[in-house]
Amino acid sequence: MSPQIIHALTLVDYPEALSQMATWSADVLAGGPERLWFLEHPPLYTAGTSAHEEDILGTHTFPVYATGRGGQMTYHGPGQRVVYLMLDLRKHGQDVRRYVWQLEEWIILTLACLGVESFRREGRVGIWVTDIHGHESKIAAIGVRISRWVTTHGIALNVHPDLTHFTGIVPCGLEGFGVTSLHALDIKASLSDVDRHLEEQFQIIFAS
Repeated sequence: MSPQIIHALTLVDYPEALSQMATWSADVLAGGPERLWFLEHPPLYTAGTSAHEEDILGTHTFPVYATGRGGQMTYHGPGQRVVYLMLDLRKHGQDVRRYVWQLEEWIILTLACLGVESFRREGRVGIWVTDIHGHESKIAAIGVRISRWVTTHGIALNVHPDLTHFTGIVPCGLEGFGVTSLHALDIKASLSDVDRHLEEQFQIIFAS
């Protein structure tokens, strides 16, 4: 059975998102439907379980939320497609490494549908592209939490966020690398365009 796909119609505050994920993941654990939640957040930073306080640079006054996902510091805001996945990995092989690989491949195939070549880089979490200046820049972040084989959190793909907001942190603890977006690559896709490809490619990746 395919997961339920939910699209938030307004910006979702981060504490609300955490609460909703907890409710839905408990439902999945009890045998309820898996879910994909497509949303945007207001401008904010989140600190994963490996985050360092010195990676908050203080150049913006956005709220910072501690979260139980893996990874370090990241930014969320309007124009960024966030997808949280509440999946039961007991139905998907109980393989955490494979799950992360599937998330990466999901983004890579979605970007390919939009004419963007993207790639993984050893030692650098997330998905990367060559930007308009010829530099490798991050276009999507991945951060997951798995409890009793049920997933929460997920991916964040930069469609057209305000990229200056990333300057308030060291994204994912990686100094010396930039952050980009589809619009910065001159790919003027809408969130709806991206969503359509994400939904299509999800069925391909997670059916395999």
